Amino acid sequence: MGSFTQDAELPHINLQLGWPTPSLFAREQLLKGSQSILSSPAETALALVYGPHPGYIPLRKEVAKWLSEIYSPASGPIDFSRIIISNGASCNLANILQKFADATYTRRIFMVEPTYFLACPIFEDGGFKGKLQGIPEDAEEGLDIEYLRRVLQEAESERAKAVPNPDDDVPRLKTGPNFPHVYKYIVYMVPTYSNPSAKTMSLHRRKQVVELAREYDALVVTDDVYDMLSWPADPALPDDAVGPIPPRLVDLDRSMPGRSDFGNTVSNGSFSKIVGPGVRVGWAESTKAFADLLGEVGSSSSGGNPGQLSSMFVHHMLAAGTLQTHIKNELIPTYRKRYYVLMSAIRKDLVPLGIEIEVGAPYQTSDSSQTTYTETVGGFFTYLRLPPGMPFAREVAAHAMEKYNLKVAFGHMFKVWGDNESTTKAESPRGFGHCVRLCWAWHTEEELIQGVRRLASVILEMREGAGASNGI
Repeated sequence: MGSFTQDAELPHINLQLGWPTPSLFAREQLLKGSQSILSSPAETALALVYGPHPGYIPLRKEVAKWLSEIYSPASGPIDFSRIIISNGASCNLANILQKFADATYTRRIFMVEPTYFLACPIFEDGGFKGKLQGIPEDAEEGLDIEYLRRVLQEAESERAKAVPNPDDDVPRLKTGPNFPHVYKYIVYMVPTYSNPSAKTMSLHRRKQVVELAREYDALVVTDDVYDMLSWPADPALPDDAVGPIPPRLVDLDRSMPGRSDFGNTVSNGSFSKIVGPGVRVGWAESTKAFADLLGEVGSSSSGGNPGQLSSMFVHHMLAAGTLQTHIKNELIPTYRKRYYVLMSAIRKDLVPLGIEIEVGAPYQTSDSSQTTYTETVGGFFTYLRLPPGMPFAREVAAHAMEKYNLKVAFGHMFKVWGDNESTTKAESPRGFGHCVRLCWAWHTEEELIQGVRRLASVILEMREGAGASNGI
């Protein structure tokens, strides 16, 4: 283990930034697609008019085909009628709330915590300020299911007291034929390579979530944006020696008996992490009834699909197979190398200082804790717990920035907004307020090593300062 010597001119290293590296943007593939489309008058006309509300049909078909190949869903290939094209997962989350949630009727928004904190303002903008509630992860499987069950029961009891006549318990704002189904609850999560904790929810837990959502008329919104960025945990294995990509909750909802017309899950996807954030193209998948309604959100009915031009560029990439080639030959090898370098540096410089790597158990296909296939890792992040006796991670992060020009994401950032219990849980002895998130996607391998060395120096300095102040 080595410490880092402070230098007044240290270059900035940002291990908080959860962005893909610009050098890995699919620039050439986009250029070929744009040239092909914009050099054809017929294609240009399609690209520059108002697009079909649910999205460019050829892209919807290609996305359905691509997802079918990636996930091999148990219920068979995905029909494109289940797909709508969005202008990214964040904007689509707002659209989902516009069509399927009503602040006068939808009781609460449940968010798995630590949570992707920038989803909080989307929910608040949707009218749900004060109704956000955190659901803690468990140690291994990605969600404390009994906690979720308990707070759902509590919320139903509270609603029954507030509205004792069931006939009065109806939406007040979202009424009429444009809103045939408004959900009582929204549950938000990132079940695979979660942001921030990097945990992957087990198959058993995924099924439990779907069952609970059906029981309480909840819509589970999953950000499925990292799934295809996966590789073996073992550096000696080839890239393709990976376990199965976990089925999305929307796949399970489709295959489990008893699904309703609108279903209880929606998969929110994006090309931001695999093409480039600025392309502003994503997709959503749910039942046909759900997709049809989501595709007719008011802004699309007025302005057409919001990503029409970029959608046609992305379609060209998918249809030609260049996007999957880019993922396989460029993204995964680069991110895989960076992951191994970062984890090696963490084990060398941070683990001896008492840092714990907290990313949960490998994905489990059964109730058994026994992993039955090659352990797979992926996404953008790893998650670390600070040594006992250290101050909260936000103080560590402040010291790292001030003294070492190093930026890291700290636990308090990932609280659920407006939920006082979320703060209490963060600051408990084993709470997420004692954790930091590091991203390997933005920086080079050397910068990752340097960042970890700086963080080690921060921990040593703060530990020594704490010891001196305590007379140790």
